[in-house]
Amino acid sequence: MVKEPVRILIVGGGYVGMYTALRLQRKLKSELKRGEVELVVVSPDPYMTYQPFLPEAAAGSISPRHVVVPLRRVLGQCRIVIGEARSIDHARRTATLGTLATEEGGGTEQLTYDELVLAPGSISRALPIPGLADFAIGFKTVEEAIGLRNHVIEQMDIASSTRDPAIRDAALTFVFVGGGYAGVEALGELEDMARYTARYYHNIEPEDMKWILVEASERILPEVGEEMGTYTITQLRRRNIDVRLKTRLDSCADRIAVLSDGARFPTRTVVWTAGVKPHPVLAATDLPLNAHGRLKCTPQLTVEGAPHAWAAGDAAAVPDVTAAETGKETAPNAQHAVRQAGVLGDNIAHSLRGEPLETYSHKYVGSVASLGLHKGVAHVYGRKLKGYPAWFMHRVYHLSRVPTFNRKARVLAEWTLAGVFKREIVSLGSLEHPRAEFELAAGGKHPLDPKLDPKGSS
Repeated sequence: MVKEPVRILIVGGGYVGMYTALRLQRKLKSELKRGEVELVVVSPDPYMTYQPFLPEAAAGSISPRHVVVPLRRVLGQCRIVIGEARSIDHARRTATLGTLATEEGGGTEQLTYDELVLAPGSISRALPIPGLADFAIGFKTVEEAIGLRNHVIEQMDIASSTRDPAIRDAALTFVFVGGGYAGVEALGELEDMARYTARYYHNIEPEDMKWILVEASERILPEVGEEMGTYTITQLRRRNIDVRLKTRLDSCADRIAVLSDGARFPTRTVVWTAGVKPHPVLAATDLPLNAHGRLKCTPQLTVEGAPHAWAAGDAAAVPDVTAAETGKETAPNAQHAVRQAGVLGDNIAHSLRGEPLETYSHKYVGSVASLGLHKGVAHVYGRKLKGYPAWFMHRVYHLSRVPTFNRKARVLAEWTLAGVFKREIVSLGSLEHPRAEFELAAGGKHPLDPKLDPKGSS
């Protein structure tokens, strides 16, 4: 009899999914060569997005292609399935997948497995705010980052080509909701880019633009500490950015941002970065979840009470063994995700070989954040840095962490060229509607017709 290979199913192609698969390719190299193990990676995208570079991609400092890592290239020993897990029956070791063929009427696919790695990541935590689903944009994907860049430049084009003060004011008002990394870095980079771009418009000055940061808590960037957070607020306000703490977005219907402090801002741009929540697929499994919807895990990164199930990253509630108090969990951030992936890959290999498992233990070393070109804050190993040194450390750290030498070299080359040549100020919004001109020429309605496109996207 021919023994079937052990199938390891990895759900998710982000930090945890890709790095775990990379680790298993190295750790199980001989088993893969002999056909004793099969690695299957299910991901909705054929690439992994290095999210810390999204703000720079939005600002035009890095090409969008260099922010992503193609899974098929780096995971040559894996079977890559582009799709999403709809549900998982771990008791039967079966996952129901929806693929691109499913959308064409091909039906869902049932995939059996022996070992399961759940790493679907997280999604934006949207609240039931009037107008949010119709007019806001998130900032978790490379598509959103590039779409936002195009949109900001397009709004400057609108403001430059009208004499209507109401239209102009709404076009030049940009509201960002959420004072964490995504919101602050995206705001800092895009404001920096728009301030530079304004020099090429004869009737727009940087002071004409309104940039508003809305944060529900009493501080921003809590990861870098209270002192650095206060410094960040001071620096943003010096750039004429309106930072509003202890404030919520109550509505953005009819393109009017209404805040909890009573302020109202007509705007065509609302960027939502107010937190994330676990991926919905976790609720479609028979695995144990905690009160926040994350998988209950052990320090060895196994799912509690579920043999042969593993998890890490945003989807997993992993006990923090380095914490003084009991019951504390590791933060759902990239620093832990990448390190957990290494331990996870090692432990799966140990499990297949009957070896003892390792315990995940990593103390948080600090954080770095960019606030635009040559501006940043950092709190690393107890040391606090501001301005250019912090910005330089931000770039050095993330250049060392972005996967593959190919991407490191390309990003470094782009940074070098950006230091020699001027910024690009081109909006390629037509990329979002590549058939627009042909449809119009063929006698159809233009997809940018306001009646068909209430969002007024590029």
